[in-house]
Amino acid sequence: MPSLSDLIALLHGWYPPETADSWDAVGLVHGDPDQQVGKVLFAVDPTLEVAREAAEWGADLLVVHHPLFLKPVHGFAATTPKGRTLATLAGAGCALLTAHTNADQAIGGVSEAMATALGLTDLEPLLPAAGLAMDKLVVYVPVANADRVRAVLAEVGAGRIGDYDNASFSTPGTGRFRPLAGANPTIGEVGRTEEVAEERVEVVLPRRLRAAVVSAMLAAHPYETPAYDVVELADPGLSETGTGRIGTIAPTTLEEFAATVASVLPPTAGGVRVGGDLTRAVRRVALCGGAGDFLLDAVGSTDADVYVTSDLRHHPAGEFLEKGGPALVDVAHWAAEWTWLPVVEARLREALGDTVDTRVSTVCTDPWQHRI
Repeated sequence: MPSLSDLIALLHGWYPPETADSWDAVGLVHGDPDQQVGKVLFAVDPTLEVAREAAEWGADLLVVHHPLFLKPVHGFAATTPKGRTLATLAGAGCALLTAHTNADQAIGGVSEAMATALGLTDLEPLLPAAGLAMDKLVVYVPVANADRVRAVLAEVGAGRIGDYDNASFSTPGTGRFRPLAGANPTIGEVGRTEEVAEERVEVVLPRRLRAAVVSAMLAAHPYETPAYDVVELADPGLSETGTGRIGTIAPTTLEEFAATVASVLPPTAGGVRVGGDLTRAVRRVALCGGAGDFLLDAVGSTDADVYVTSDLRHHPAGEFLEKGGPALVDVAHWAAEWTWLPVVEARLREALGDTVDTRVSTVCTDPWQHRI
């Protein structure tokens, strides 16, 4: 049975917290990283009903899309709705983890899951994300100590490239130096030039880890004053992640496509709203899981025939349609993001096999429950 920290590592590897928007609150909200996890429940919203479902099922971890606490709090007494939710989870020994905007943009994330559910192919981000800011560390180490330094660098997160870790490059060479008065050399004597067989060790690292990686390297290096460089790497601009998705479907009409959307997404009282000529041809589809009217300008500059998203406001939607661009399909926020839950559940089961039980919540947390 895996530990909570094992599951956190998997989920954060797929949906890195550092890719979340600056205003967001993602990651572990409650729970002991050392606790064992046998059951994982997935849901869009951390509501009291969902917390009770997790408790009754005996879940050890609840993974949600929307944060429980988006603003700082001083406590979680059960006198408030959010407090009752967390108190219910804590009382049942169930941890809580949030993957929000970090899951929106990711490969295998919310918008991509929605696009796949609707049958889109040849997917690209509507707004490609900037590549992760990266550095390269170059350090010169005596041959006898090079393996130790490489291992320490890997332990603090350097040398990770895609699905590979412990990545480094080394070239042999000769280091030359003369210790001056006041020095305490590991090798050589004060006043005498020394030559040492060394390795040039190179690793890449996320820029956010620069201070930790350099500190660990200095602590592990045998010299009191190592020679090293930190180089900022240019963004290659090849990100496959980003906000929203655009892709292709078999030729259809807006009316037929909207009917497909309604049949694929879980049903809600609000259903599917459509703006545009129902007979227009549809082949290129843009979409954004969750509230997406902030992308209207970006969508208008694409070759999309229709844009699918949630929470479109009256005036922006009307003005967008007046321009004669893509049609609009507005769906329930909860329903659009629910499509991610089976995807992340399957991903976890593939990674961990039968060591955990998984389940997608059966509770509809869309706030609009009736249509009169």
